[in-house]
Amino acid sequence: MRNALIVWGGWEGHEPEQGAHVIAAMLREEGFDVRIENDTAAFGDPAIADLSLIVPIYTMSRIAKEEVEILTRAVEGGVGFGGYHGGMCDAFREAVDYQFMCGGQWVAHPGNIIDYRVNITGRDDPIMAGIDDFDYRSEQYYMHVDPSNEVLATTTFSGEYAPWIDGVVMPVVWKRRHGKGRVFYSSLGHVASEFDVPEMRMIVKRGLLWASR
Repeated sequence: MRNALIVWGGWEGHEPEQGAHVIAAMLREEGFDVRIENDTAAFGDPAIADLSLIVPIYTMSRIAKEEVEILTRAVEGGVGFGGYHGGMCDAFREAVDYQFMCGGQWVAHPGNIIDYRVNITGRDDPIMAGIDDFDYRSEQYYMHVDPSNEVLATTTFSGEYAPWIDGVVMPVVWKRRHGKGRVFYSSLGHVASEFDVPEMRMIVKRGLLWASR
């Protein structure tokens, strides 16, 4: 049986606990044995090297150096790693080794909650199979991203809220490798209710399944 660890915490505006239970139910439907923790100390347990998948839902906050070292070493060794929105790519801003593993870091969401469009670029990838471009209402994440990411979906900024980024095409969904580990990320999902959007939910579910070993 595949086993997954979900670790939630940090800024409560992202509803990390609610999101953790949504993800847990999703994985249990696929036969995973799921454990939920709400302290970064869970990342510092060497036993995580035996997991199939780790899902962080932990916006901002801090993580101990030893915890980052054990976490990144586990992923390099083959443990899957995946998540969404600020729970993964706006976590532990001072931990550059963590950001290197994730492949990106949030820096802004001009206009805050707005309507925008998600454009599917990886149509031949199984994660995106059958999913067409779709409209979305949430924070439109502006990110610093690793050029080695395999981008599966993008969004284009209008410039309405920051004229100097008019026309910028920004990755929304990507996958990558970190050592032997598979890493998946989607910037969608500001609050737990966004999992009611079928496309968003399917992308995250498929992405986590792809990441897990």
